[in-house]
Amino acid sequence: MTTDKEKNKKPATKNTAKKSSKPVSSVKKSSTATKKTPVKKTPVKKTPVKKTVNKTDKKDKKQKVTEEKVVSPKSLPRLLARLREEIAPIMVDEFGYSSSMQVPALTKIVLNIGIGEEASQNSQAIEKALGDLSMITGQKPIVTRARKSIAGFKLREGTPVGVTVTLRSSRMYEFLDRLISSSLPRIRDFRGVPPESFDGRGNYSLGIREQIIFPEIDYNSIDRIRGLQIIIVTTAKNDEEGRRFLQLMGMPFAASREESSSAA
Repeated sequence: MTTDKEKNKKPATKNTAKKSSKPVSSVKKSSTATKKTPVKKTPVKKTPVKKTVNKTDKKDKKQKVTEEKVVSPKSLPRLLARLREEIAPIMVDEFGYSSSMQVPALTKIVLNIGIGEEASQNSQAIEKALGDLSMITGQKPIVTRARKSIAGFKLREGTPVGVTVTLRSSRMYEFLDRLISSSLPRIRDFRGVPPESFDGRGNYSLGIREQIIFPEIDYNSIDRIRGLQIIIVTTAKNDEEGRRFLQLMGMPFAASREESSSAA
C-alpha cells in the first residue's frame, strides 16, 4: 500500500521530465535558425575568342574554288573542241565572216518517236518507247499527247501519241558524235544521208527506220522495231551554210543528183 506522501511525489517527477524536455526543443529551433542562406552566384560572361586567320589562307581557298569551277579543255566534248580549233577558221575563210562569232553552231537536237495506233492496241508501247529513247540519249524523255480529237483516226484529245526528248549543251555534241561515228555506219547498205533534208534556215532533219542501229539498244530486249526522227537545229542563216557546217562536223552526206550526173 502506498502512502499519501508517495502519491504526491510521483506527479512531481513527471512534471520535472516535461520541464526538462522543453529546453531540448528550444535548442533544436535555435539550430535551425543558425542555418546559412545560400549565396547566388552571378554567371560570368565569357568573351568570345576571335580566331586569327591569315590572309594567305583565304587566298588559297579562293584559288582552289576557282580552279574547281574552271572547265579544263580536256573535259569538253570532242566535236565542240574540234569546232573551235579546226572548223571555225575554215568557215571564216570560206564565207568571209568578219568575226568567229558568226560561225554557225548547234542550238539543240530533238529526237521524236511516233507511236500512233500502237498506243491504243498495246498498253506497254509508251513504256517501251520511253525506255528505248532514254537508253539512246541518256536523258528522260516526255510523252506527247493529242491536242485535238479526230474521229477519222480514232483519236481522242489527251491520248498519248509519241515520245520526244531535247538535247542541249554537252549532251548534244556527244550524241551527234556517237551518231556520226558509230550509229550511222551500222545501217545496212549505207550510202550516206540525203543532203536535201534542210528546211531553208539551216536546220537538218533525219529519219531513222530502226532503233537497233544504236549500240546502246539490246536487240533481245526490244518488243518491236521502231523508227525515230532526229532534228538538228543550228544557227546557220541558210541551207548552204548549214550543209557545209554539218559536213565539216563529219556528217556523211550522199552525193547529190547533180554531182552524180556530172561524175557520170
